[in-house]
Amino acid sequence: MKRRSRQWLAAVTIMLCGAGIALADGAPDEIRIGQTLPYSGALSGFGVIGKVEEAFFEKINSEGGINGRKIKFISLDDAYSPPKTVEQTRKLVEQDEVLLMFGSLGTATNNAVHRYLNTKKVPQLFVLSGATKWDDPKNFRWTMPGMVAYETEGVVYAKHILQTKPDAKIAILAQNDDLGRDYVAGFKRALGEKAPAMIVAEASYESTAPTISSQLATLKASGANVLFGVTVGKFTSQLIKGIAEVGWKPDLTFVPTSASSISFLAPAGLENAVGLISSGNQKDTNDVQWADDAGAKEFLAFMNRHLPNADLSNSNYAAGYHYATLLANVLRACKDDFSRENIMRQAASLREVSLPLLLPGMTVTTGPDDYLPFQQLRLRRFDGKSWIGFGEMLDDR
Repeated sequence: MKRRSRQWLAAVTIMLCGAGIALADGAPDEIRIGQTLPYSGALSGFGVIGKVEEAFFEKINSEGGINGRKIKFISLDDAYSPPKTVEQTRKLVEQDEVLLMFGSLGTATNNAVHRYLNTKKVPQLFVLSGATKWDDPKNFRWTMPGMVAYETEGVVYAKHILQTKPDAKIAILAQNDDLGRDYVAGFKRALGEKAPAMIVAEASYESTAPTISSQLATLKASGANVLFGVTVGKFTSQLIKGIAEVGWKPDLTFVPTSASSISFLAPAGLENAVGLISSGNQKDTNDVQWADDAGAKEFLAFMNRHLPNADLSNSNYAAGYHYATLLANVLRACKDDFSRENIMRQAASLREVSLPLLLPGMTVTTGPDDYLPFQQLRLRRFDGKSWIGFGEMLDDR
């Protein structure tokens, strides 16, 4: 009898332990979300993305959470340093026991934890990098990109040049990493056989470099009348200010979407950025054309209530809100199953999802073989105060 009791007790213990494991992974009382961002260092301007996302999840919690569960959002500073990203990500996964990683910034930084998170089977959702490598569900099924691919953006700029200035002499300045290489690869691919003749000069810079002044002087000397600057953060400010200081006035100057925040343009003098071309898939909430738009009004009301002192000329606030609404859609679709498997399943099953700040006509669609949530862009030009969209929606086709 005693032996049976011991066997029964052991069986119940195993059942309870199993239930505890299921509860921890499949039906938590709290949804723990981890993130790393540069709150310090050269790219600290992107830190506001995490601040607005924190406010967004706090708002959701005040309304009862998602499917009855509150969100615990833990965003840590990695200073855009891959070794620091590794340290902070391991802390989030192994000590804070986050269910998923969300919206961490950077190609090199995310690459440093790419294999680790996939080995651990921790969702690495909506990576804030347009590197093509994030869309590889066959080999890295736990990682999903959150931006239009850099190559696609490069294609869009090249198409515009071919249509409006087919005799262009092009100079390229690119950051010497995967980000820079992806942009340039898409750009050259779209130029096709004309690339060797049209591109008259190329230069690169390291993300740790203090300035890019020597590169700009070399590019100006090439006689180029079109500049494609694949710059990030402070280097965008240096690019704009630098070409003004040396008296170089290319007919067309392009910068990436991620570099187009007015917070990066302002240090160079907004008057020097007039005519700059970039692209985007989000509404510019500072533009009067969206004054009566429901999505823009929803965002502005949120900011007024939760972050009333924010400088809304910094488009990173809108970006953070944009990505937070995307993740919220995925979490709501999980219903009562918050296992990591189901989170990935729902993230890869989005069908024409509308988001408040997406441009009209654009939606989010993903599939098990195509993780890219955003695949369309529209060109826009800076007029000294805001970005004005022009032309039709473009893609990589």
